[in-house]
Amino acid sequence: MSQPFTTIIGLEVHVQLATASKLFCRCSTKFGAAPNTQTCPVCIGMPGTLPVMNRHAFELALKTAVALNCTIAPFTKWDRKQYYYPDLPKGYQISQYDLPLSADGYLAISDRKGRFAPKRVGIIRVHLEEDAGKSMHDEAAGRADSCIDLNRAGTPLLEIVSQPDLRSPVEARAYLTELKLLLTYLGVSDCNMQEGSLRVDANVNLHLDGPAGTQATPIVEVKNMNSFRAVERALAYEAQRQHAAWQEAGPGQGDVPKQTRGWDDAAGVTRPQRAKEESSDYRYFPDPDLVPVTVTPADVARVRASLEETPLVLRQRLVTGYGISADDSDVLVHQGRAVVDYFVEVAHGCGDGKLASNWIQQDILRHLNAGATTIDALAVRPAALAQLLTMIRSGQLEASRGRAVLESMLATGATPDDAIRGLGIRPVDDDALRALCRELIAANPQIVADIRHGKAKAAGALIGQAKRRNPNVNPGRVRELCMEIIARM
Repeated sequence: MSQPFTTIIGLEVHVQLATASKLFCRCSTKFGAAPNTQTCPVCIGMPGTLPVMNRHAFELALKTAVALNCTIAPFTKWDRKQYYYPDLPKGYQISQYDLPLSADGYLAISDRKGRFAPKRVGIIRVHLEEDAGKSMHDEAAGRADSCIDLNRAGTPLLEIVSQPDLRSPVEARAYLTELKLLLTYLGVSDCNMQEGSLRVDANVNLHLDGPAGTQATPIVEVKNMNSFRAVERALAYEAQRQHAAWQEAGPGQGDVPKQTRGWDDAAGVTRPQRAKEESSDYRYFPDPDLVPVTVTPADVARVRASLEETPLVLRQRLVTGYGISADDSDVLVHQGRAVVDYFVEVAHGCGDGKLASNWIQQDILRHLNAGATTIDALAVRPAALAQLLTMIRSGQLEASRGRAVLESMLATGATPDDAIRGLGIRPVDDDALRALCRELIAANPQIVADIRHGKAKAAGALIGQAKRRNPNVNPGRVRELCMEIIARM
């Protein structure tokens, strides 16, 4: 259903980088430690301490920026972003302002359900900064106490800021899903939202047609969204809220300030928090304790050469190289690189990419989703599954019997041959199968007459009788032989 407005969305994504230590000190970034046990004088802002940049964090940031098609700055510096929160012990955050690591990139997104056309979402900038600590509010006990945990203070973050190119909550969720997939394929972050490794803020407003032409509602920054589903719901709600507010105020709302609102997931609404800050409010200035960083063209070329296939390129290769659909390719790629590698080996082994894709999606992934194991520890290795599929493809084994064989292989780690013997499955000689088909045809003249009069579905009765006579027969081969014999009568 069309909306009487255009939704304008830009996303700011903060990603914790996969480093063992913080951005400017050696404290651990491991999740789950007791509060304030992973701190030192540097990350808690003691006077006289000096930060030292984590080189690995910078390399991961550079890798991400290259993968997002950004222009890499040859010279980048650090800035102090000043604001006063209890969980920011220095009174400022070390970030990047006017000379960020990179800018002007893009991420291609699409939708398997066809809800929007494929598009490129512009990336304004990708830059490094340190995280703040965490405020924990104990309102349930009735005292409304707040405690501060500084374990996260100084953790390396990558801020990825999109252009306001997204036009719906569905597009925003697709962008986040594709971005998370890319980051995990690059190995730069685990993107675990439950642990705070990936956080999203959204800037949203509306463009509406009024008597004076197109008008824009004030930009609202939405925070506190802890899942991609929450982002989609929050943006949908906020768009409707802004439209209702515009209708109530009427065209020409006056000087309405920008604001920051928090998403209340339980209530399904956004709630006002504060006026939205401008960059001037943070009083940025260059950090005097950190030297600038230079990046040469050779550095960029080295990083670009080290990149493996991105999810976008990998999807295309699976479609063109293995004859599977775009939907199947997307499903496999979203399962991760290990599943894709498993599929490729199976497809090569059995010579049928579509068959390999179907069995992996329907049987292997169901087994993995049950939590039994991981793809790397799966009892059925690619060569064994390829052997089983080759038997099915050649008609030696019927598909339903093949699934019973696979279940046995998954449970015991047996080879296809051993699993077949263990289940008592015996291959049926083609001559013996042909003789059985002749017997059935001779015993069922009415079925034969129906088939000869164009009722091909009547062959199902012959197949059912053949299965009762010998459970090991291949239904497809029975149908083929019966139709062949009847056609020659």
